[in-house]
Amino acid sequence: MGDLTDQTLEEFLDSVGEDTPAPGGGTSSAITVALAAALVEMAARLGSDEDGAEAAKGMREAALRLAGEELTSYGPVLKAETPADRTTALDGASEPPAQIAETAADVAELGVKVAESSSPAVQGDALTGVILAESAAAAAARLVWTNISSGPVFDRARDAADRASKARESGTV
Repeated sequence: MGDLTDQTLEEFLDSVGEDTPAPGGGTSSAITVALAAALVEMAARLGSDEDGAEAAKGMREAALRLAGEELTSYGPVLKAETPADRTTALDGASEPPAQIAETAADVAELGVKVAESSSPAVQGDALTGVILAESAAAAAARLVWTNISSGPVFDRARDAADRASKARESGTV
């Protein structure tokens, strides 16, 4: 599989459906965050909120970077030969999805702010971004929780999922 940015949407979806471990849930969550950020960016631009649009664009770019990182983050887990190596690899593999969850929470919180100041014509787009971001945060956090059961990375993922959930609850019915 090549660079994600060089693939069509259909090629990416085909690669997710293949019988390989990557791209999987982490990369898919990151792509969902990028899509959510793009919707928030669009709503902000249409509402003449350039600061919000630029912030959303930065989050979109970060999510795409994380999607690429996530493609290889689980490889060391699959190659681990001892329980100690596997534990170390799982700790390392948990960092990208934790960052994806954090980025998703940032998108959800920004999306609520953008929706509050948007016209009704694009408010739904901003809120769709919030809902997608909240779902991606929950999915990425679940990947962390699957890998590890405690520690700072675990806590960051949990906190990010909580932040995204609160943003969705505050911005949608």
